[in-house]
Amino acid sequence: MARGIGIGDQVAITATVRRRITEDRVSVSIPGYDFPHSIIDHTKVNRGQQIDLKGEVTRIDEDTVTIDLGPLVTVDRDKVRLMEKYRPPKR
Repeated sequence: MARGIGIGDQVAITATVRRRITEDRVSVSIPGYDFPHSIIDHTKVNRGQQIDLKGEVTRIDEDTVTIDLGPLVTVDRDKVRLMEKYRPPKR
């Protein structure tokens, strides 16, 4: 699923909303990432709802990808979807 992912590519990962922490912040569960993560959310999402988190790839290992979602998050390659390939600037 994550073939052709390179450094600088825009990718998305599907997370599940765990609970609302404050009025503008929710706690989410990222598959394959065993640490708590919270995001700013101004919409009214409910517990259990799926949400896409988008970020830029900063590192690729054999079977893991590190994504910049604010903090760096390392997940398995099969958990991410390619949204947009990185294209270097033209001269």
